[in-house]
This record gives sequence, C-alpha cells and structure tokens, in this order.
Amino acid sequence: MKTLLAISLMACALFGPAVFAASDAPRERVSFDAGWKFIKGDTPYAGGSLDYERIKDWVLPTGDELLNQPPVRAPRRPRDPEREVKFAHVDFDDRSWRSVDLPHDWGIEAPFQQDLSGDTGKLPWFGVAWYRKTFTLPAEDAGRRIALELDGAMSYALVWCNGAFVGGWPYGYTSWRVDLTPHLKPGGSNVIAIRLDNPNWSSRWYPGGGLYRHTWLTKTAPVHVAPWGVFVTTPEVSAESALVDVAVTLANDTDARADVRVGVRLFAADPQGRAVGAPVASSEPRALRAVPGKAVKLAHTFRVAQPRRWSLRERHRYVAETTVLEGDRVIDRIETPFGIRTIAHTPNHGFLLNGERVPLRGVCNHHDLGALGSAINERALERQLEILQAMGGNAIRTSHNPPAPELLELCDRMGFLVMVEAFDCWQAGKTPDDYSRVFHDWHEKDLRAMIRRDRNHPCVIQWSIGNEIREQWEPDGWRLAAHLAGIVREEDRTRAVAAGFNAIVSGYNGFQSVVDLVGYNYKPAEYAKLRATHPQIVQQGAETASTISSRGEYFFPVSEDKAQGRADFQVSSYDLYTPPWATTPDTEWKAQDENPFVLGEFVWTGFDYLGEPTPYNADVTNLLNFSDAAGRAKMQQELDALGKIRVPSRSSYFGIIDLAGFPKDRFYLYQARWRPELPMAHILPHWNWPERVGQVTPVFVYSSGDEAELFLNGKSLGRQKRGPGEYRFRWNDVVYQPGELKVVTYKNGKPWADAVQRTTGAAAKLLAQPDRAALRADGRDLSFVTITVADRDGLLVPRSKNKLTFSITGPATIAAVDNGDATSFEPFQARERSAYNGLALVILRTKPGESGPITLRAESTGLAPIEVTLKSE
Repeated sequence: MKTLLAISLMACALFGPAVFAASDAPRERVSFDAGWKFIKGDTPYAGGSLDYERIKDWVLPTGDELLNQPPVRAPRRPRDPEREVKFAHVDFDDRSWRSVDLPHDWGIEAPFQQDLSGDTGKLPWFGVAWYRKTFTLPAEDAGRRIALELDGAMSYALVWCNGAFVGGWPYGYTSWRVDLTPHLKPGGSNVIAIRLDNPNWSSRWYPGGGLYRHTWLTKTAPVHVAPWGVFVTTPEVSAESALVDVAVTLANDTDARADVRVGVRLFAADPQGRAVGAPVASSEPRALRAVPGKAVKLAHTFRVAQPRRWSLRERHRYVAETTVLEGDRVIDRIETPFGIRTIAHTPNHGFLLNGERVPLRGVCNHHDLGALGSAINERALERQLEILQAMGGNAIRTSHNPPAPELLELCDRMGFLVMVEAFDCWQAGKTPDDYSRVFHDWHEKDLRAMIRRDRNHPCVIQWSIGNEIREQWEPDGWRLAAHLAGIVREEDRTRAVAAGFNAIVSGYNGFQSVVDLVGYNYKPAEYAKLRATHPQIVQQGAETASTISSRGEYFFPVSEDKAQGRADFQVSSYDLYTPPWATTPDTEWKAQDENPFVLGEFVWTGFDYLGEPTPYNADVTNLLNFSDAAGRAKMQQELDALGKIRVPSRSSYFGIIDLAGFPKDRFYLYQARWRPELPMAHILPHWNWPERVGQVTPVFVYSSGDEAELFLNGKSLGRQKRGPGEYRFRWNDVVYQPGELKVVTYKNGKPWADAVQRTTGAAAKLLAQPDRAALRADGRDLSFVTITVADRDGLLVPRSKNKLTFSITGPATIAAVDNGDATSFEPFQARERSAYNGLALVILRTKPGESGPITLRAESTGLAPIEVTLKSE
C-alpha cells in the first residue's frame, strides 16, 4: 500500500466538448442531435427475439479496439438481424413517428404511474424504443472515416446504418462509437436506426430512457489520432517549471503502411478550453510508420516555464494541439485541453492539491436533472454546481456510473474535484437485470472507455471501481477488485483507485490492499479503528450522512430518535432523522474532527433525485432471490405489492437540496461547516404555527459563528457557545407565540451575522425570480424561475400550497415545472403546479434561432399575479 500517492495531470476529453482546430484540418466533429424520429415500442423480428443473450455475438465486437488483446470472435450466426428488422430498413416509412431532437429521455415525459415502483420514480422508463435519423452525407466526405459517437444511450443499444447492423453497447452510461464508413453513401441519403431496451429491473434508481446524451458524427482521414488518443501527464511540477508529456496514439484504417509525422504544440487556454495566443512550447514533428489495423504510439515531452497551475480558485488550463502530417499535408489535427497541477492522497495529511491540503467537501449525485429527467443539459448541470459552490462544496462523486462529459468540463471550468465511478455492481447483482448480467463481457471495455475519455481532466482525482459491491462479503472477492484496479492502473497511474465500501469494518478482508484508499460508506466509527491497525491506509468518507428531510416540513414533538420525524409521507426538516444505516451530519463531522487524517467526505446526496424514496420505499436488496424462476417471480410480486402499497413517493429525501433545486435547512448546516469564513446564520423552523400557541416548539440555528443569542419578540431566550463536537445551536424549550424570532451570532467575541423568522400574513401575491434574465437563443439554454407565494409584505408564506398556472409569450417554451415535493405526482411537463411550502419552479427553454423578449406570467386564484421578462439573444 502506498503511503503517498503523488500525482500531476491534465484535462478534457476527445468525446467531451472537445475543441478542434481551424479549417485546414480535415477532422470534423459535428452535432448529430437534430432531426430524429422516435417511437416507443418494438418491431416484430422473424428471428425470434432481439434480446441481448440471443444476439450478443453480433454486439460483442464493438469496442474491441479498447482491449489489449481482443479475443478471436466466433463467426456471426447465419441469421442476420439486419435483414429481418423492419424498423432498421432504409425504406421503412417513419413519417408517423414523433420528431425529436436529442438529448431525449422518454421516461420523464410520461405521467406517473402508481402501479410502478417508487424505487425508480414511478415513471415508465423501461421497455423498447427506436430512433431513426435520415441525413445527407456530402460527396466530399468520400474517402474519410466516419464514426457515430454516442455520449450515452440507455440501454442495450443496437445500431444499423443503411440497413446494415454496425454494433451496439449494453451499458447505458458509457460513451462509445461505431464506424459507419463501409455502409455510408457519400453524396446521398443515409439512415441510422437505433434500438434501445431498458429491462424493468435493471436499475435501483431512475435511469431514464433513450438517447439521453449528445450524439456526434466524427469525420477523419483514414490515418488519424485514435479515439481518446491523446493523454497528457505532468510528472514534474513546480512554480518555476513543469514537465509535460503528451502521449499520442494513431490509428491506420487503411490496408497499407503510412509514413507520417506527428507534431505537438502547447498553448494557454481560455476558460472554455480553447487555445489562445502563441505556443508556450512546441516540438518538431516526429516520423512514425502507422501499421494497418493497429494502434501505434509516440510521445512528446516539453518543459513549460512558470506554469499556471489548475486549482479550485484559479482554473488555469492549457491545450495540446496534435498535428499529423503526410508529407507537407495536414491529415489530422486535434486540440486537447489539460491542466497542470499535482495531487496527493496521504495517510497523515489528507488530500493535497498543488502541495496544499484541501478537505474534500463533496456530495454524491445521481445523473438525473430533476424535472428535466436524465436528458443532459449543460445549463442545468451548471446551475447545480453553482448551488453547491454557494454551499461550500468542492467535490463530486458520480454515483454510481460514468458521468456525462459536460459535467467534467464544467468541473474543470468551475473548480470541483471529482471521483469518477464505474459500477454499482460487479458479477453479484443487486436487481435481477442490472449490470451483473453483462459484467463478464463488458467490464473491461466500459472501464477502459471511462478512463480514456476522462483522464485529461484536471478535476478528476480518483477512479472508483465500484459502490457497495457484494463481492466484499466473498472470501476471494478482493481478487476481482485487484483485476479491476489493474485495468485502471494500465490506463492511468496518476490518480488514486478508490471504491465505496460498506463491508470493511476494522478488520482486513483483502480489499484494502488492492485500492489506493479506503472509502467508507456510513462508518465514521471505523476511521479510528482502521487507523489503529493499519496507519498507512488512506481513508475518506465515500458516502456519508444520508440524513433525510422534506423542505419546510416540521413535526412535533421533536424526537432524538433518528427513525422518527415522519408524517404524511414527509420527513421533518429538523435534520435529526436518517435510515438505520446512516448518521446525521453532526456524527460524521465529529468523527472527522477527531480523525483529521481523513481526506473528507462525499455526502449522500447533494440533490434529491428521482427514485429511492427512503424511508417510504421497498427494500429491494433484501428481497432478491436468484435461486430459481419461482423465487424470482415471487420477488417480483412482493416488489409490485410494496410499490403499490408502501411507496407513495417519486423521489428521494436524501438531498441537501430538493429536486427543484431549492435549498433545505440542511444546506445552511453544511454551509456553516464548509464556509467558515462566510458570515451567515439560519433559523428553523418557520414561525407560522397558529395551532401551537403556548406549546414547546424547538428552535435550531445554523451558523458559522461560535456564539448565538436568540430573541423572541425582543426578549432574549439565552446566549449559547458551541463546544467541541457541536455543530448547531439548539433552544429546545421555546414556547411558541407569533411574532419575530431573531438570532444574533458572534465569532471570536465579535458580532458575526443575524437572521430573522417572522410570522407572516395571509398569502396575497406571487413573486418571480429568474436565475438568469439573458439567455442564448440556441434552443438549449434555460432559465430557472422561482415562484414564491408571499404575503402583502413580500414574505414567503411557508405552509402555502396554492395552485399556480403559467403562461408564456416570446421565443421560449416551458420545459418543465416542479415544486420539490417528493409526494407530488403532478406532471413535470405542464403549465400548472401547486406550490409546495411556498415555492414552485418554472424552467424556461429558448427556441433555436429566435431572439427577443420572453414574458412569463404566473397566476393563482385570489392572489395578485406576477410577470417577469427575460431576453433571448
């Protein structure tokens, strides 16, 4: 086990928002998102079934170039799926199909269904669907290699080009590609058909369905830089200079050897990762013989003087421009953003970035975007990161799968550290049709694809090989972990191999020796125990807290029992309540303070997400039974029954921030911890309790100050000083009377921050606040407009649930509405919504190519309406 994992490296991915050089380069990467046809359902197949097990021999060759030693594939079966699948035929009439642009999630569009499982959001994301796209390929593309690249397709994707089957990929979270070249008609019309199939029990949370990430058409010369074929590392970094290694892999898709030269230049990058200014370093092009059908590699090494290092505060990046020449002709050129910085995971001093300790103040997030579903949208992701930064967050765990490329680009740009996670299970599954079904065939390709795509991002600091995998309990389970860790290290030795463990408790089960650090899930008591027996092991909280709450809900009496605080399928926001396995933030922080060697934490979760409505869900993992068909059928019946009877919720309660993006009280508890320099104070609960006059109503205060005095209607209720291991101020015996609660906080004996809660009047009007008023007219930009139910003085009325209706004029549409209520089954795609505890959200999307003013109007019976005007340009 290493005592110090010192690392220096880089950033962006070929398949991410990559930047390509000027028009003299023959490489093109163009969006392939527009103009698709879609239908939910399948086509009859004379061959029987298109189930993966029946046709996997056709799919398995896809991605073989990722393997060190591709296996010898058996000849394809005589029955050819491309001849008998009518939806894939070039002449199939798809005019009755729905027109869509990508990214697209078919599950989020449908109404909620009460007979579906709450564990996956009560939405019909499963089943088979097809996408078709007809496009014209320019005649001048003859002779080029043309690939279809998919950032993610959910799931078991099968692809046809002009009626010919060209490949597929089971795992819905991996970025992958298929070569279309042999089947295309330059100068003519071409058809792509894609079939997706989501098995009903393939996920433990809402995964979404469809071509939910971006698609691209990449055009290159036959000899070109291979996909994800530039890898930049910085093995030596100081304030004076940095050593930069640029490893380049070339692909030759011809039948003849090619003598080429490869040159590299380094540039400073602008905030978007684009090269600017003169080169800061360059190399003479080096000769290379590209062998047909094989990857060939070479490296260039540079010394950069006085490098601008990437950090959370200063997100400096560089660009490596790689040029391939045949004679004097440029045949390929590609730009790869990267960052210069060092990282180290240490057993004694925590995580070091550029030699400075940086506590990991991270969250775990699933990939859905709330009311927008899983369809990727860069602005929605950016908004999430902005909210997390306001709280003091600096790290993300991509739970429990490879993320969209846009997330990592944003983290590079905004200053977040990222644990990129590969799998939620290995060979031993958690649901009947999860990744365990294809693990044997696909784990190596999925893992290598993830790392190669993302290993140039400076934000990435750890590769997680799994989350709470069941092999932890098997005597030889560590062997499979060692195999996966070995694949990671073959691809990238500059970052830590991690995992989320819930089985390692004090003792030794082998897993500690094959990873570079132990990430505990909900085991703060184990930090000190493992330290006592294995002081060389690096530790972090890979998944912490899992405190549950509903925004603006408070139940009485306030119990210290963490299983209490529940009513009406909501959870009290006093932040004292958790599932049995979990802890409050206070418990986790006390353990970290007592064990300062711990790197930090990734809280479960930053945002509420669709599915897993603990504590109101079925315990799927305890019902699994793979012994026989009868046992599996019985499990299905039990899950269905629990889904209908015991799961009245469609989203989680774990989030520090609710599904609509509104902070819960817990947001301010974390802000007080993670931003100690920020003067802030927050009071809970709200102070509208007419039924509680004369009754004890405890008051909590979250503040970055160390002392606080509480006043009720001007009368002091006492001044408190927080002691060691205390993270909130509590006045447990406050007797409710309407009026004003005020807290005055202090730090180091000096006034710090104040906060007030007032009893409000009746709801009288609506307020509207857009997060952004100036939008891009690109058809993707969003504005998130918060609608507040207020009294006549403009104060939020905290228990209001008024029905709201919305109308819009101008070049935008209402993309979705929400309110953050986990029990609400009002549709997301609508022009009305009930407020939940005084708030609702309207998400506006611009129309492509249309500019001008946009006016949103919100109305509710008996309340003064509100209009807000934005601009698309």
